[in-house]
Amino acid sequence: MTTLYVDRKGVHLRVDGGTLVFQEGGARVACVPLGPLERVILRGDVTLQASVLGKLGESGVGVVVLSGRKAEPSLLMGRPHNDARRRLAQWQRAQDAGFRLTVARELVARKAAAQQRFLLEWAERDLMHRYELRTAAKRVAAAVEGVASAPTVGSLRGLEGAAAQAYFNGLQVLFAPSLHFSGRNRRPPRDPVNAVLSLGYTLLHAEAVLQTYASGLDPYVGFFHELDFGRESLACDLVEPHRVGVDRLVVRLFRERTLEPAHFSTVQGACLLGKAGRERFYRAWESAVEGLRQALQVSCAALVKAIVADVEPPEQPVAGS
Repeated sequence: MTTLYVDRKGVHLRVDGGTLVFQEGGARVACVPLGPLERVILRGDVTLQASVLGKLGESGVGVVVLSGRKAEPSLLMGRPHNDARRRLAQWQRAQDAGFRLTVARELVARKAAAQQRFLLEWAERDLMHRYELRTAAKRVAAAVEGVASAPTVGSLRGLEGAAAQAYFNGLQVLFAPSLHFSGRNRRPPRDPVNAVLSLGYTLLHAEAVLQTYASGLDPYVGFFHELDFGRESLACDLVEPHRVGVDRLVVRLFRERTLEPAHFSTVQGACLLGKAGRERFYRAWESAVEGLRQALQVSCAALVKAIVADVEPPEQPVAGS
């Protein structure tokens, strides 16, 4: 086990030696050793003392807290990578328009290629919708034809947005009409498919933030996504080519009826995944996310290599000056 999901009301967590202990009503109900854990995801009415967070941090265990109906994530983690020169180099590169454009072009091209592959894979499996899926794949390709020659990062965002619209227009044929999925919507998601996509993207983003810290980078300083207060722009960059991995899981969960409309409710226009549905999702997510974690690690390592290449170190002050 690398990830522990705690989504249960009235649970109190404490640490006993090298073990995370669960209590309900003062009684010990379960325990998990800290050794194998890499991250703990908390949701719901869970209580714990600050000393538990400290112990998790000492053990290098990241903590993701999903709060509220929107499951907005807050992250706590152990010590980040200790080479601050990487972050200095990243900040330098963020001021280099040419470097930003190169990184952004690659991200958009990789994301669009992954979307095309996914649509064409399903075109070979779902003969009833082959025409719609192939047409959507062609429209994604057409939308990003100008990536290599795009003059600015802003123009790339326009191409990426057009490709995403074409992609989701094609993707909708893979879901039953009873799910009312007609494209991407969020804040709040208004149908079951978008509710699960949002949860999956949130968890993937949290993985990207953890990976940026582990790699010695600043998750708030990106290249494709602009700086914005409170937004982890680099993590947003990193997840773009890997969103299809979430889409792949969501399609499977609904087509295999692991998740059904009965697992959802609507409150004030927001479609919410209930506890029974979340349990099913978390089980499926943990079996699917390892590949995404590895892909994020590879992407982060490649970005670090590009960032530090040929960057001049800052001048060192002369002693006594």
